[in-house]
Amino acid sequence: MKEKLIKSVDRVKGHGEVFTPRSVVDLMLNQPEIITKINTPQATFLEPAAGEGAFLVAILERKLKYAAEESKNAREFGNNALLVLSTLYGIELLEDNVEMLVMNMNETFANNYRELGMEFFEAEPDLKVYRSAKIIIRANMAQGDALKKVDASGNPIIFSEWQPIGKTRVQRTEYTFESIINNDGPIGTVQNQTEQLDLFAINDEPIEAQKFSEQRYAECKWTDVYKELVEYVS
Repeated sequence: MKEKLIKSVDRVKGHGEVFTPRSVVDLMLNQPEIITKINTPQATFLEPAAGEGAFLVAILERKLKYAAEESKNAREFGNNALLVLSTLYGIELLEDNVEMLVMNMNETFANNYRELGMEFFEAEPDLKVYRSAKIIIRANMAQGDALKKVDASGNPIIFSEWQPIGKTRVQRTEYTFESIINNDGPIGTVQNQTEQLDLFAINDEPIEAQKFSEQRYAECKWTDVYKELVEYVS
C-alpha cells in the first residue's frame, strides 16, 4: 500500500505539512550515532514537528526491543519499557495530527509491549504498565508551536522530566519548554494533572491548604505513574 505523504495541497501551502516516508525514517535511524542513542535507555528524543509520529513511533519500536533484550524478567521489562517511553517528546501544531500522534504512540507501545513480553518472557502484560504509559504519552506529546514555545491556547508548553530513581522508581518534574532550552529550573507546582490524589488525606484528616505553597509529583514506582500522586511542599 502506497504511503500517504500529504493530506491536502492547502495544508502543504499553509503549514508546510509533508509526511516522511517510513523508508527515509529507517534510513535516518540507522545512522550509527542515532543507533547509539536509541540503545542508551535514558537518551531523550524531541520531535518539534512530530506530525502523526513517524519518527517517534519508529524510535519507540526500537527502544522497546532494546529494553526487552536488556531485561531479565517481565517485571523488569515493564519498568524498562516505561523508562524508554518517557524519553520521547513531541510537539505538533495541528490538532488532528496531535490526536493521531497520541493514538499511534499508545498503540505502538501497547502492541510492542505485549508482543515482546510474550516473545522474551512468555508473560501477559501488566495493566498498570498500560495505564502508566498513557499518562507518560499524554504528558510528553504537546499541541503547540515549537518556535514560539507555546501551546494551542497560547500558554507555555509544559513537559515532564521522568528522573529514574534506582531501577523501579521515578520522580516526575514539570518544566516549560522554554526553561528546558534555557537550562532553567522547574515550574514549581503541578500543572498537567488529570486527577489529583492527595497523599496527606490519610484517615480523612483535613488539610489546611494555606500551609502549603506548592505541589509536586511524588516519587513513585514506574507502574504507579498512572495514579499521578502529588505531595505538598511548604
